[in-house]
Amino acid sequence: MAKDCSFDVVSEFDKQELVNAIDQVKRDLTSRFDLKNSNSTIDLEADKSITITTNDDMKLRNIYDILQSKLVKRGLSIKILDAQPVENALGGNVRQVYNLKKGLTQELAKKIVSDIKDSKLKVQASIQGEQVRVSGKSKDDLQAVIQLLRSNEDKYDIPLQFTNYR
Repeated sequence: MAKDCSFDVVSEFDKQELVNAIDQVKRDLTSRFDLKNSNSTIDLEADKSITITTNDDMKLRNIYDILQSKLVKRGLSIKILDAQPVENALGGNVRQVYNLKKGLTQELAKKIVSDIKDSKLKVQASIQGEQVRVSGKSKDDLQAVIQLLRSNEDKYDIPLQFTNYR
């Protein structure tokens, strides 16, 4: 009997790379001429959210652009950032919180499973918590599923990784 092959579809990010990117942004805040004396801060709160506080909306956009570039340079997708509305903070400042997306929601996992089933490939997909396990007899079918999910990644609006490929 042939052994089943499988892999997991997950949505995670490297926490250490995120910490390094935030540290680089903090260094840029102290050295960039346009942001030097603006009392701007960026904080990472327990791997759940990033908070940017600064004087005005223009500086907020500049800091967000710096954050995006640092995340991309460190191999993190900017899709992990879920922007919340801009708020007024103390002292006439503005604050924006970016929640970090991690794990697959039940709705998204169901959507991924239905897309895999609609592809008519000979694989089985099952939801296991915050991940989807795909198994099948042929490694070629599994590779086809990975290609299918990568081509649909914009539709899911979340970065996908494929782990435990065996």
